[in-house]
Amino acid sequence: MKFATNFRPGVAPLPTDKATLEDVLSIRPWCDKLLSFRTTRSRSFRFQPGQFVRLGLAGATGDVVWRPYSMVSASYDEYLEFFSILVPDGAFSERLARLGVGEPIYVEKAPYGYLTTSRFVGGQDLWLLASGTGLAPFLSILRDPEVWGQYENIVLAYSARLAKELAYQEEIAALAGDALFAGEKARLHYVPIVTREAVPGWLGQRLNVLLGDGSLERRVGLPIDRERSRLLICGNPQMLDDVRAILQTRGLRPDRSREPGNFASENYW
Repeated sequence: MKFATNFRPGVAPLPTDKATLEDVLSIRPWCDKLLSFRTTRSRSFRFQPGQFVRLGLAGATGDVVWRPYSMVSASYDEYLEFFSILVPDGAFSERLARLGVGEPIYVEKAPYGYLTTSRFVGGQDLWLLASGTGLAPFLSILRDPEVWGQYENIVLAYSARLAKELAYQEEIAALAGDALFAGEKARLHYVPIVTREAVPGWLGQRLNVLLGDGSLERRVGLPIDRERSRLLICGNPQMLDDVRAILQTRGLRPDRSREPGNFASENYW
């Protein structure tokens, strides 16, 4: 079996057909349990915005723990960026919390997932519904110029428990005025949601409630219907179950490979 030639002391070697060994470039804490980090990127690594990849961290004994992470970075960036929650006593989280700039991390060579806009047929409005770190794939999608040319409206509804847990606020605000997207036809509607504290001007109910009573659509000024709307949903499993049920009661269909529909979802938990 052929092993990686970029072996480093204390880091378990892996087959070269499985993963590359990258370096951590930067770490950005958002609050006590949320952080983002950037790594180097192999020139051969390709992905579609919205996809995820498995990352591996080696422990003191050389064992490697793997976890899936969606790319936050654009498909054309020279680095990879990821957004993570630190889970108490989590095998991966404990190692991630100790990670420093310059330290190694494994990145599998093959991306996965179908939470991408390329799966949809038609539609005028793209709705991106996220809770917690489920924001990650949508930031990559929002950095794709093709998406801005494909839709008339892009809605990002991003929910967290506390205001301090809403990450990437400056980046989201800057997207609509970015020179890369200027002149495209789409308009970005951003709706921040905080469920456990009151923030003036922001919505304060869970996504399923805001969809169920129409508050989200009223805030944006757009309807969610079968003809116009295509939705990507990413977050904790309970949120996904609740939102999917509401959409289906309103006549929207899950998108499948042989049966085009209105929405697709992915657990980020």
